[in-house]
Amino acid sequence: MPQSEPVLFTVGVFQDLAWAERGIEALKKQGFGAGALTVAGKLTPELVAAIERAVGGVPGRWELPGIGPVVAHGSLFAVLDGPAKDLGRTGLAAAMRRAGFQPHDGLIYETLVERGGVLVAVEDAPRATDALSVLLSYGAGNSAIGAWQKRL
Repeated sequence: MPQSEPVLFTVGVFQDLAWAERGIEALKKQGFGAGALTVAGKLTPELVAAIERAVGGVPGRWELPGIGPVVAHGSLFAVLDGPAKDLGRTGLAAAMRRAGFQPHDGLIYETLVERGGVLVAVEDAPRATDALSVLLSYGAGNSAIGAWQKRL
């Protein structure tokens, strides 16, 4: 039976939307398609428009503990919401474990987003280090690669 590629996310938080847009453009120039990207942040009309431009989809909306209204689009938030669709109850910090991050990483991401940062994630296991390099080069704070899901 063929094994599927492990789910692996590379995540960073940009200080604001302008920095995030530069980082997203750099990721795209490096060959990361819109389907591999997740963009999330506090609800603003500007962020909604930027997400629609960057990933080509209408962002979902959540009311997250510790942050408030959040918009996001991409596969990371599908994983974070989980089968129970409980992201609004669990919050970003706790849910980041579902994507292979430690609780302290989730708390950092939650705090940075609450302060107005824009979270950008890339789902591309074979090129995770390339994504990390771009995120760091373009100013994404606390950039990290999550652990593979269901690893031993």
